[in-house]
Amino acid sequence: MFTFDSIGVIHSCFREKFGIPRQPGLVPAARAVLELLPPYNRVEAVRGLEGFSHVWITFVFHTRLGEPWSPTVRPPRLGGNRRAGVFATRSPLRPNPIGLSAVKLEKIEAAAGSVRLHLTGVDLLDGTPVLDIKPYLPYADCISTATGGYAPEAPAAAFEVNFSREALAACASARDQAPELEMLIRQILAQDPRPAYYGKGGGKQAFGMRLSGYEVKWEVKGDAVVVTAIALAGE
Repeated sequence: MFTFDSIGVIHSCFREKFGIPRQPGLVPAARAVLELLPPYNRVEAVRGLEGFSHVWITFVFHTRLGEPWSPTVRPPRLGGNRRAGVFATRSPLRPNPIGLSAVKLEKIEAAAGSVRLHLTGVDLLDGTPVLDIKPYLPYADCISTATGGYAPEAPAAAFEVNFSREALAACASARDQAPELEMLIRQILAQDPRPAYYGKGGGKQAFGMRLSGYEVKWEVKGDAVVVTAIALAGE
């Protein structure tokens, strides 16, 4: 039996699971702040970390706690209808619901009693507990001869993303609070955040997601999506 303390918590633009990119780095505009918690919120604990461009974040899939694990899962890269062993995927349905993400470290805010890491390219849900932080070492972590099995390269953009006039106006109005909202929405929707079983068939074509405190509505129209409405999310 092992017991681990959370050393920090993620404050992310992703307020719900739907819309989170399937891997880190796919949506560069996706931002988060990692706030270190007492007694780990000490300036000396991050001394020297500012010299690294990226960090590894070890975290808990906290919304999956208590759920049973599965020896096989349906990874999105296999279309959501073929199974692979759980240890050949990054599925949260694991014996221990632990995740690992390599993200860009933009800056560190550190003062007495407060340490906050500003991150981009995240795939982390708001409120995610963090177990550890490690610096990304290019000479050790970037292996030029590595192969990627059934996911040999990053997925290509699935959709052209368009905005209605009203949605563009809403992005402009939100610029002070969320200056990268339009870019964030474009990068997320281009990757097709729908569950893999939707495929290219019919069925539901209108969707919504909560992002950076906004409700975003969008529709699939052939090989494109149209953002139809953006409004402040209610509590």
